[in-house]
Amino acid sequence: MPLRVLIVDDNRDAADCLGLLLGLLGATSQVCYGGADALAHAPEFRPHVGLLDIDMPGMSGLELARRLRVLLGRRRVMLVAVTGVSSEEARAATAAAGFDWHLTKPVDGTTLAGRLLAFHRTTFPADG
Repeated sequence: MPLRVLIVDDNRDAADCLGLLLGLLGATSQVCYGGADALAHAPEFRPHVGLLDIDMPGMSGLELARRLRVLLGRRRVMLVAVTGVSSEEARAATAAAGFDWHLTKPVDGTTLAGRLLAFHRTTFPADG
């Protein structure tokens, strides 16, 4: 089964580009443009990974991460903060919100792909 990635970013171009990149790598993605949309799709999509923009209107990526952790319960999901801010304060905030990894924009596709595929192979070996 392919890696399932929930991509959430209010910048439609950025979200769509990440979805295309991951699709080329064989992953299945669900692209959402806000937190409420992501919460609506996550239970059925059952993501292995969530790539969440932090600075979004309505619901920040920090709040979305907290809600996804509750909504998805025991299911193991790697949450990746995707943000333009790389300060220690920003990294501490994403860690406190339940993120596993803090990724600074612009996203390095090779690094992202390698880390996500390694996570998928080691965490979900039966999936592929």
